[in-house]
Amino acid sequence: MDDGVLLRTWTTGQGATPVVMLHGGPGVPDYLAPVADLVDDLCVVHRYDQRGTGGSGRVGERLLSRHLRDLAALLDAWGHDRVVLVGHSYGTNLAGYFLLAHPERVAGLVLLAGPFLEPWRDAHRAAQRARRTADQQARLEELDATAARTEAQEIEYLALSWCTDHADRARAWEWALAAARALRPINYAMNAHLNAAMRAEPLEARVPELKELLPSGAMIIGGAGDSRPAGALRRLGARLDCDVDIIADAGHFPWLEEPDRFAASFRAAVARQLR
Repeated sequence: MDDGVLLRTWTTGQGATPVVMLHGGPGVPDYLAPVADLVDDLCVVHRYDQRGTGGSGRVGERLLSRHLRDLAALLDAWGHDRVVLVGHSYGTNLAGYFLLAHPERVAGLVLLAGPFLEPWRDAHRAAQRARRTADQQARLEELDATAARTEAQEIEYLALSWCTDHADRARAWEWALAAARALRPINYAMNAHLNAAMRAEPLEARVPELKELLPSGAMIIGGAGDSRPAGALRRLGARLDCDVDIIADAGHFPWLEEPDRFAASFRAAVARQLR
């Protein structure tokens, strides 16, 4: 980047119109390889570890504006004037802010499990508590209050935090534990900075601007079993006048729980953007 920070990237697939995937977090590395695999026969797919995560540099600014500059610089480095953005979770927020800042560079938009419009946080927290046992909740709070967690404690803490993301309660712990082992270390400082930035300038306050700039055929895909209320995605779709597909029996990572149903919806959404 222009400040000397290196970002780790991956490029797969082939085709004329490029797709760039934006992972969630903030503060965790990329995990969207299985999603990229679903469409790399249709297009070139770029992924990257956002600044401060995974194999990317952890120095420099933590500002949201810095992340937007990083993405613009990556498009230049890859040689693309315009791309289709695919964001997941926090990555949908990043995609939205990038669209506001650089509408001329966004040819299409697919939003996976986000962004969520208020009111949604109270319902999300209630669903999280309902999906944890009393012992799990107590242990989570104990670990949250631990100043310096061991590696084993950090994995347990993340698994307890993330196990509520999944609709399939029989496999939720398995998926959360696998993510907790793979997506470390967490950049908690960056998480705090970016969440504060989004609270200071909420994307939902700029929905009218987003609607004006939204590429034709943009789509939102979510899971009915996400702990975050699907109704918030439906409200956003109505305000943006774009299609919303809520997949039954799927949670925050619908490609895990309903792979065939998600693949069909996602491939159709990307193909529509490519046209």
